[in-house]
Amino acid sequence: MMKKQIIPFLCFVFLICSCAIKNDIPYPIIEAEILSMEVEGQCASPSGGSTQAAINKKERTVTLYVDDTVDLANLKINRLTFTEEALLHPDSTVCQNCHKFPQTGFESLDDLPVSTNSRMNFTNPVKFTLSTYQDYLWTVTVKQILERDFELQNQVGKPVIDETSRQVIIYVAEEQPLNAIKVSKFDLGGEHGSVEPDPMASSTFDFSSPVSFQVRRGWEEVYTKWTVFVQHVASGSQSSEATIFPMATSALLSGSVQSGKSVSIEYKKKSATSWTSLSSAYITVKGTSYSATLSGLSVGTNYNLRVNVGSETGTEQSFTTTQAVALENGSLEDWNQVGNQWNPWSSGGNSFWNTGNKGTAIIGASVTTPVSESVSGKAALLASRYVALKGLAAGNLFTGDFQLSGLNGILTLGREFTSFPTSLTFYCKYITSKITRTVSMYESLKGEDDMCHIYIALTTDKVIINTANEDAFDKDGSSVIAYGEFISNKDVSGTEVNGYKKIDIPLEYKKKGVAPKYIIIVCTSSRYGDFFTGGEESKLWLDEMRLNYE
Repeated sequence: MMKKQIIPFLCFVFLICSCAIKNDIPYPIIEAEILSMEVEGQCASPSGGSTQAAINKKERTVTLYVDDTVDLANLKINRLTFTEEALLHPDSTVCQNCHKFPQTGFESLDDLPVSTNSRMNFTNPVKFTLSTYQDYLWTVTVKQILERDFELQNQVGKPVIDETSRQVIIYVAEEQPLNAIKVSKFDLGGEHGSVEPDPMASSTFDFSSPVSFQVRRGWEEVYTKWTVFVQHVASGSQSSEATIFPMATSALLSGSVQSGKSVSIEYKKKSATSWTSLSSAYITVKGTSYSATLSGLSVGTNYNLRVNVGSETGTEQSFTTTQAVALENGSLEDWNQVGNQWNPWSSGGNSFWNTGNKGTAIIGASVTTPVSESVSGKAALLASRYVALKGLAAGNLFTGDFQLSGLNGILTLGREFTSFPTSLTFYCKYITSKITRTVSMYESLKGEDDMCHIYIALTTDKVIINTANEDAFDKDGSSVIAYGEFISNKDVSGTEVNGYKKIDIPLEYKKKGVAPKYIIIVCTSSRYGDFFTGGEESKLWLDEMRLNYE
């Protein structure tokens, strides 16, 4: 009877091994990627944050932003690094001198011959071909931030700017004489451009009729004619209404205001009788625009708001904060088992959470399992271990779906979510071990202490991770609204029940005024487990995961 059981298993192992040895491709697969890129005049994106280059490895795109000091048609690349084994083939039609453009990566132009010419025309997206054993086409887009900003005495609202006709309409209050207007800012050519005549050169300027200006942007030598119209706007049309972006416990406000006017903001719960005044420290007025943040609000609550300009009381507005959405099966009580495979949801229930157990259970056992050693009820044990044919398999738990692709996994991270938590709290224990299993790219980690890794992200898109492609989650990706993480290469224990420690991960909101569509939470006993790298004895216990709204 035993022989009958062993023989089919050995045949299965032999079949898989035979398939693994066979290679229909006569060359290794080394995917060429752009790792970093810098150009002259580079700056952060208008949406905020410090990220200088948005690199999307999946789509093979790079997005950069530059200020108004440089010419997109003649832009110098100061840094460009990519996969070491690759050669670069730029689009020769947009190179200033394609014969002098570097074919290898460089950290600085100082590392290259003085004859090197890295200037390109980025007025349109540019194609780069990176070649290893095959070609990989990348697209680089450079966007220029050119803000034409104005501040005129008693200006009302934002000007109307027509780039095609090169005309600008600026509105001022009725009481402002058009023939004597004090000008505080006149960036018709952008922050680094120049304008002739300069309306700020005298105490006042005459705008009683349309005025023609010669305008030159920061990199230009030739002036272009623009026409500026200044017109009165009726007092009754001056709106003090704010644009409101409500979140769970806060709200972002923005709007227009007459230049020189003060702004005060009052708010209250709809059911309340008295108003609360927002401290001026939380109100920012810049020219004819203002912004503010209301904090300490209650979730799922109706509020009234009014923006007062000068001595005039604003029109009442209403908004509702978002609900505090709980984390489904955050207590980790719900599990079901099919054969050797444990699943973190009840039988017939929703699979909000998932694991890679589908891959390990076939040829071994589940690496993520329910245990009674918990803070309350059940907990999840994520255990790294060696699995035949795969190498190291890390214990893992994540929000999303899992599919097998041969011996590799495809993770689709993200579950629908539209609220704004401030942090993720959970209870955990961790036992690290020395990293014994690695792949070539992480060979240097062998012998180091393994690390557990728990992270949370709010995003506008789902994220697909294919372990065969060595994909990794990019916390600075364009779809990431908020992010937080916990990493430890040390044993973790605490004074809670069964030696658990309470951990709180604050969420840092990278983008303001953007609503999330998905929540991503990933937990693993070995940080580089997706790449079959880690310690075979690393164990992470998790329990009572909760989203906070404070």
